[in-house]
Amino acid sequence: MTRAATVQRPLPLQTARDCFTWLVTGPKPLSLDGRPIEGLPNRDVPLDELRDRILRRRCPHAARDAVWAQLVSRSRRAGATWTLACAGMALPALASVSGWLAARYPDEDPFDVHAEVLTGFLNGLPTVDLQRPQILMRLKWAAFRAGLTALSDALAAPTPMPPGFESAAPRPPWGHPDLVLARAVRDQVVTRTEADLIGATRLEDESVARWAADHHTTAPTAYKVRRRAEHRLADYLLQRTPRTDAQDPVAEEVTSRLSPPLSGRSRPGGLSRSVARARDGSEETCANENGENRDPLSKTRPYSGLLGCGRKTPAPPEAPTSEVPRCT
Repeated sequence: MTRAATVQRPLPLQTARDCFTWLVTGPKPLSLDGRPIEGLPNRDVPLDELRDRILRRRCPHAARDAVWAQLVSRSRRAGATWTLACAGMALPALASVSGWLAARYPDEDPFDVHAEVLTGFLNGLPTVDLQRPQILMRLKWAAFRAGLTALSDALAAPTPMPPGFESAAPRPPWGHPDLVLARAVRDQVVTRTEADLIGATRLEDESVARWAADHHTTAPTAYKVRRRAEHRLADYLLQRTPRTDAQDPVAEEVTSRLSPPLSGRSRPGGLSRSVARARDGSEETCANENGENRDPLSKTRPYSGLLGCGRKTPAPPEAPTSEVPRCT
C-alpha cells in the first residue's frame, strides 16, 4: 500500500460519488417514499435531497434510522443499484473516515485507503442489525476498522528488497558457535570439557556454579578453566582470520580491541604463555617464557604461600574423573 508515482486515477469514493450522481439525475431520480417516516415529506424524496434532510441536526434520530433501515433492506433485496445508493448516502461519513486515515499515514496510497474503507462499509451492509439504533454509525465503524486493519498490515509487512539485492552468505569470519568449538577441539586448542564449559555457560543459560556442581568441581576452578580456555580460543580464532573486510567496520573494531591484550599471550602453535601442551599431547602443563616446564600455577607445594611463609598446603583430595587440566 505504498504511494505510486503513476498516472492520477480517480479514488474509489470519487467513483462512488459520480455513480450516485447518475442515479439521482434525470426525470426519474432514484427516490424513497417518505410518507411512512415521520419528519419527511409525504411524497417520493430523491436520494440526494433525502441525504441533505437526514444530515440536518434537527432531523430526529428515529427518522435517520428508519431511512437507513429501508435503504439497507432494499440493498439486501435488490442488490447493485440500492447498494450503490447506500454508498452514496454514506459518502460524507466515508469521506471523513478516509481523510482521517490518510492524514495519519501519509506514505500510504490514498487509493488503497479509500478502497479498504468502502469495502468495509459494503461488507457491513448484509450483517448490520437493523433493529438497533445508530445504523449509519455502526456501518461507519465497520468501514473504519477495515481501513485501519489494512493499513496496520501494510505497515507491519517486511520492506521489499530493492532490485539487484539478494541474500548471500555472510563474509568471513563466520560460523555457528558450536561448529567453531568443535573445530577448536579437533585442532586440540581446547578439550572437550573446556568446550562444554564455554558452550554451556556462554551460549546457554547455565551458570558456572551449576556446571561446576554437575561436573564435581568448584566454581572458582571452573572460572579459571574457562578463562584460560577462552584466551587460547581467541588466539586460535585470530590466527585463523586471514584479514578483516575493509567494508566491515564492526569486524575491524572487534579485532583492534582483542588484538592488544591477546598478542602477548600468543605463542607458536596457538597456545598461551601460561598454559602449554605437553610434547606427547597427553596432558597440559605450565611453561615459562622460555618454553621450559615449571611448577603448576595452582599452589600445591609445601610452604607455597607469599614469600614461602605460608603454611604447608594439605594434600588435595582425589580429583574426580574429568578433563579439567591439573594446572587449573
